[in-house]
Amino acid sequence: SSARGGPDGAGLSRFHRPVGPHGRPLRPQRAGGGLPRRTAPPLTQDSVTPPPASPKAQRMLERDKVACIIGEISSASCLTIAQVASRNKTLFINTGGNSDALRGKDCQRYMFHVESQNSMYVKSVGRSFLQEGLVKGKKWYSLTADYAFGHDLLRVAKRFMEGNGGQFAGDDLVPTDATDFSAYLLKIRDSKPDLVVINLAGNQITNFLKQYAEFGLNFQVAGFGFDTALAWAAGKDNFGGIWPCVWHHLIETPSSKAFVTAFTKKYGKPPENQ
Repeated sequence: SSARGGPDGAGLSRFHRPVGPHGRPLRPQRAGGGLPRRTAPPLTQDSVTPPPASPKAQRMLERDKVACIIGEISSASCLTIAQVASRNKTLFINTGGNSDALRGKDCQRYMFHVESQNSMYVKSVGRSFLQEGLVKGKKWYSLTADYAFGHDLLRVAKRFMEGNGGQFAGDDLVPTDATDFSAYLLKIRDSKPDLVVINLAGNQITNFLKQYAEFGLNFQVAGFGFDTALAWAAGKDNFGGIWPCVWHHLIETPSSKAFVTAFTKKYGKPPENQ
């Protein structure tokens, strides 16, 4: 989504995905309410695939005269938006793209990140796997989203596994529009892995966890990318395993507790990590 600025024409632009309380995108706010020194009514754009991302970002900058672009969830789309932002010397704050490449070979001067990258997730969760004895001499079966985020995550996961004495019993690339995981679940059952690693994205994680529970499989489940809203959607009887989380609403710090209290009062439910 995007927001025009005040009288000086500067403003804020946000690409978003429809995840917020009750499915609504959230407007930026500060503690006292509103934005400092100017009004910025939002102009919204849904999360986009790479081909339309570039012209949409260009239109925001040239027609809407925004001073900053914030958001996006797809790593591939983040790259195209960042390229436009750099050409126009305009700040782009990536809030959802996890790819290592965005912080490495595809880094752009005007792109900044508030989301963690894949290597951080893999190394953090990997330490838990090592402590649980789930790496050396063990077999993993992975399902990976077939786009930039998933490819990058799988590459980092394999590097970690190979460096710590483990191996993959199987690794399947899953189309991003897949909703039926029965064929993959049968392959997992037959391979008898020590760990099932889910490198999927968005609602696919929710759907997989539900179907995994229905199949009655009891292999340990884990993943290298995760959002708390996906666990809520799967339900407490279907969710389990080892997952990374940048932030959680039960963190016991004064600022976190104050934010959760204010958010829950306004929307009737706690905030998720993104």
